[in-house]
Amino acid sequence: MPVANEEGSIGGVLQQIMDLPYDNLYVYPVMDNFSKDGTERIIREMEQKYDKIRLIFHEKSRGVVSCYLYGFKMALEAGAERIIEMDGGGSHLPEEIPQFIEKLDEGYDCVWGSRYVAGGDISNHPLYRRVLSSGGTILANLVLGTKLKDMTSGFEAFQRPILEALDLDAFLSTGNMYQTEMRFYCRNCRTIEVPIHYIGSESSLKFKSVKEALRILFQLKKYEPNVRR
Repeated sequence: MPVANEEGSIGGVLQQIMDLPYDNLYVYPVMDNFSKDGTERIIREMEQKYDKIRLIFHEKSRGVVSCYLYGFKMALEAGAERIIEMDGGGSHLPEEIPQFIEKLDEGYDCVWGSRYVAGGDISNHPLYRRVLSSGGTILANLVLGTKLKDMTSGFEAFQRPILEALDLDAFLSTGNMYQTEMRFYCRNCRTIEVPIHYIGSESSLKFKSVKEALRILFQLKKYEPNVRR
């Protein structure tokens, strides 16, 4: 769970996760120097209250994607058998975590949160961001040969061996293509999409980011052997 400048939401998100009926559900918020508000203080207070919350500070962070991947590595080092990735800013709903765990229990290797399967939804998201997201999924499926309804969602879950089989330091993406890159590498695993309600924001997406995503998209097939262990 990467976190940065989330003081208005992180306390509630963590509390909702702690209220779920699981004895072995640990939360690893990953923070870097980009966060300038009271997020760290709030998480530290929650750490004192719950031993299942452990703040990780990523000193060599290169952005949100490096925080995702660093969090995976820390969870694997801690012995986690299953790992869930989600945002800490309220865009992903903690009450939807159980469906990811249920599918892992059923034996799926990867569980993808999807805004575009039956029951999925998006709110508070600009139209152009919706178009880019859905259009990006269509293009990614065409280029990569994948068949998912949502190639860009950041709410997902993995069995331990899936992440162990990947060199998490070798990912090409440092931005918006990361989720697509991960789905491509996991395309031959036993996967399933589950519906999520994504709560967006009014944040803008720069043309430079779109251009970079397209560049990476057309490199993934050739680059894949560099990520396989």
